[in-house]
Amino acid sequence: MAQPQPTLAQLRALVGVADHRHFGRAATSLHVSQPTLSSAVAALERTLGIQLVERTTRSVLLTPVGEEIVQRARGVLGAVDDIAQLAVRARAPLSGDIRLGVIPTVAPYLLPQLLPSLRARRPEARLRLREAQTSALLEELRGGSLDLALLALPTDEPGVAELPLYDEDFVLVTPVDHPMAGSAALPVSSLCGRDLLLLEDGHCFRAQALDVCREAGARERSALRAASLSTIVQMVAGGLGLTLIPAAAVGVEVGEGRGLATATFRDPAPRRRIGLAYRTTSARVADWTLLAAEIREALPGTGLEVTPVPAPERIPAPVG
Repeated sequence: MAQPQPTLAQLRALVGVADHRHFGRAATSLHVSQPTLSSAVAALERTLGIQLVERTTRSVLLTPVGEEIVQRARGVLGAVDDIAQLAVRARAPLSGDIRLGVIPTVAPYLLPQLLPSLRARRPEARLRLREAQTSALLEELRGGSLDLALLALPTDEPGVAELPLYDEDFVLVTPVDHPMAGSAALPVSSLCGRDLLLLEDGHCFRAQALDVCREAGARERSALRAASLSTIVQMVAGGLGLTLIPAAAVGVEVGEGRGLATATFRDPAPRRRIGLAYRTTSARVADWTLLAAEIREALPGTGLEVTPVPAPERIPAPVG
């Protein structure tokens, strides 16, 4: 006798509970009633013959095996969504939902400038945005919760392909009365012995800034780490040290009347490359290539101090 199989609705219900740790909020996100959601999770437990969820009066917890099944369910649901999106793509390129994750050191600076242009050029594309650190975005990308991630390259992640978009220099932020304020073409070695304020662990920009510190002989003020670039530049304004920010962030974070100034580095200046990452198994590689081209074309109109990079000569074909 064939063993009963979980349904997609049951798997979506379990993943919803895992995401929200609350039956009511999970039901709302899935546009079903709470009794319907509870019944689906209970039916899944009966089908599998194991307990997946611990229900308490205050919270919802997953059992260890429930956590494992959620991870696999994300992959299954992501693959099913890919099938549906493949049909959408067959009707029109870059149409339908595009679940895009963006790192925090890119999202507030690029998206407000870029999204209006993309909406005007591709109104049929519906971007669903998620801001998180690199490790979380890559996990969700592998698991199928995201279609794409906009982050610093390279990711060096197995099963992930990359489409470079632009390069941006690192800019030094100083108090307005600092000796290096307003300098141009600074050698990186000028940071030797200086105290630099950096982001907390988990931000890829922290690792990139640490590389600059090591090269220049600068020191990190480890007791003053911050969760955002906005916080760090305010600490600089307070005279607590200097910091590095990506060039695209200057217009937002460093303005008149804030007691801040910038300085730039001579070539080869420290910089990073930003691009799109996607699963090599994605059925929409052609769409992601087209989206990358649209972004590169729109970048000059954003006014951001970034340099679009050419498209790669060869785009990896979907696996399978």
